[in-house]
Amino acid sequence: MAYNLLKGKRGIIFGALDENSIAWKVAERAHAEGAIFTLTNAPIAMRMGEINKLASTCGATVIPADATSIEELDNLFDKSIEILGGKIDFILHSIGMSPNIRKGKEYGELNYDWFLKTLDVSALSFHKIMHVAEKKDAMNEYGSIIALTYVAAQRTFPDYTDMADAKSTLESIARGYGARFAKLKKVRVNTISQSPTKTTAGKGISGFGAFYDFADLMSPLGNASADECADYTIVMFSDLTRKITMQNLMHDGGFSSTGMTPEIMQIFEERTKE
Repeated sequence: MAYNLLKGKRGIIFGALDENSIAWKVAERAHAEGAIFTLTNAPIAMRMGEINKLASTCGATVIPADATSIEELDNLFDKSIEILGGKIDFILHSIGMSPNIRKGKEYGELNYDWFLKTLDVSALSFHKIMHVAEKKDAMNEYGSIIALTYVAAQRTFPDYTDMADAKSTLESIARGYGARFAKLKKVRVNTISQSPTKTTAGKGISGFGAFYDFADLMSPLGNASADECADYTIVMFSDLTRKITMQNLMHDGGFSSTGMTPEIMQIFEERTKE
């Protein structure tokens, strides 16, 4: 069901790859709620995905951009404002990549050049996007900027390695730039800390299936799906949340506040009987 929550609003959505992507789901929901927007991803990611299919469904224009490049972000904002006919009301940053994870490097054996790439793509790109938006005065007052993150920014998890450091940096940038943008333009900046989600990127992490099941058992409401994350993101883009900023918003079925669940207890009780 649609509620016209974003009627008349303009946006830019980073990171839609395929139908499993949270950004893809956000785009579909934003379209249903009356928004117009441009879609963007790095050229190499676009070759791997199906973003043009999404664009056709949503009536959106695709503008390729490497989010680590100020020059390409300049072009993205200029073209988006021209195509959409005005300043931007919402931005989704759904970008993350770790060469160390892709290459199976353990945390104590990181390739530091790759580590810097992880930080640039997964965290510093968020700062660069807001820097360009500020420089161009591209955001409308009470606009909303959201980045997707994960609880590994606060806790250690196997095989998440340098991406956890990147997510910690991402959340810090949201607070730092959130304070700045609030004073400059009343723009809201928040992160949404999502449950493990069966996206193409998520499933590429070693042991993801086992951890997905564990998180589901540890979450009183169960894992939040990509569709449910899209619902939450749309609310954060809407005028219903005009005074929420600089927050890391947990969207994880209660995982982050749970010490133990009966389901997990039962598993260990059965083990002690063996």
